[in-house]
Amino acid sequence: MVVEVIMPKLGETMEEGKIIEWYKKEGDVIKKGEPLFQLESDKVALDAEAPGNGVLRRILQDVGSQVPVLTVVALIAGADEDISKYVSPAAPAGIAQVQPEKVAVEAPTVAAAAPGEQARIFASPRARNRAREEGVALSLVARTVSGRRIVEKDVLAWLEAQPKATPLARKMAAEAGLDLATVQGTGVGGRITHEDVERALQARKRPEVVPAPAPAPAVVPVPPAPAAVPLTGLRGIIARRMAESHRTTAPVTLTLEADATALVDLREQLKTALAEELGFNIGYNDLMIKIVARALKDIPYMNVRLVEESGQAEIRPLTEVHVGLAVDTPRGLLVPVIRDADVRTLKEVAKDLRELVNRAREGKSLPDDLTGGHFTITNLGMFEIDAFTPLINLPECAVLGVGRIAERPAAVNGQICVRSRVWLSLTFDHRLVDGAPAARFLQRIKQYVEQPYLLLA
Repeated sequence: MVVEVIMPKLGETMEEGKIIEWYKKEGDVIKKGEPLFQLESDKVALDAEAPGNGVLRRILQDVGSQVPVLTVVALIAGADEDISKYVSPAAPAGIAQVQPEKVAVEAPTVAAAAPGEQARIFASPRARNRAREEGVALSLVARTVSGRRIVEKDVLAWLEAQPKATPLARKMAAEAGLDLATVQGTGVGGRITHEDVERALQARKRPEVVPAPAPAPAVVPVPPAPAAVPLTGLRGIIARRMAESHRTTAPVTLTLEADATALVDLREQLKTALAEELGFNIGYNDLMIKIVARALKDIPYMNVRLVEESGQAEIRPLTEVHVGLAVDTPRGLLVPVIRDADVRTLKEVAKDLRELVNRAREGKSLPDDLTGGHFTITNLGMFEIDAFTPLINLPECAVLGVGRIAERPAAVNGQICVRSRVWLSLTFDHRLVDGAPAARFLQRIKQYVEQPYLLLA
């Protein structure tokens, strides 16, 4: 039975996805549920799982392709099963029509290999470009990747494990099939130069007449440079969205210091009262989500976004209150969203937030976890940061930065005493709201931080 692999629709707003990497190549045996390819939507990079068992018979969309959702991107079938009708020009509507010469993930590359070596090597465009720049024979890298398709990180890993050499030296050695591990480098830090390769090649041909190279001068060892990180996948999404935010908004940041003593006391009381029921302690992020949600209901002109349709722009108010929290994960910055935060209880917010954060950090976020936010909170207090200038998470109107809560001397009723203080930083889009209204909104947040009992009013 032929199983069609489609570009999934990850969320209501997703219209197309970009294929970042195929984890399998044509001819590989596929098991249902295993990661098949990585895709990138406008929000996040995720793995798409195989929908069935069989052999990956045909890849219909190359790496880098922007593919509309629900489009067939590959075919899984039995090893001898006829799939011609699925890829012929007369294929029925909804099934990808691909000419046979265009179906591979990448055109097979015959790398610069050792003499007599003509193996077909599958490599991504980035891997081929990096190998070309560094003078690396892909045939050498292929020996380290267990037969799968070569990606750029494989080339970088291979380079890291090799002796330091100039690109020209690597190219010369690759073309001649010379192992650089057998070459003594005389360049800076023991780096192998093209002259060193030439001497080694001459020695291989006429060892009796080639003098030994001069010993390398004593030098202080140079630590290796950190490996390059490709700006792809989630890191690429974050880079583009941050650049877009900086380029398209008119950001202004307001900061003020609030007395958080009452908030600290409230949290301690809630920890004692709810820890057994919840199985965890209520945190400041839980409280800040409720505070921001209440402030957005009180001052709705901050709960808006800029919408452009048919060449017309308008500031559109939002009726629901969906608050996101920026989360640091191993894969990069993600913003899980608490929906209807204004009408949820604190316990509901706390439970949902922990589920969302755990999924984000494990790389298992659902598409709707990370979409639809109206306002974002980013908290750097755990890193001892006081005040900062957060970037707006488009298409939202504003973002609140929360600093550390620390005990500081303060004047209260004419007396100096120690109080818990916190800095709040509000960055807003001046296209959508002016400075004074934004300042009033930040004051309202300060009011709820200093008098959290008002959340019950």
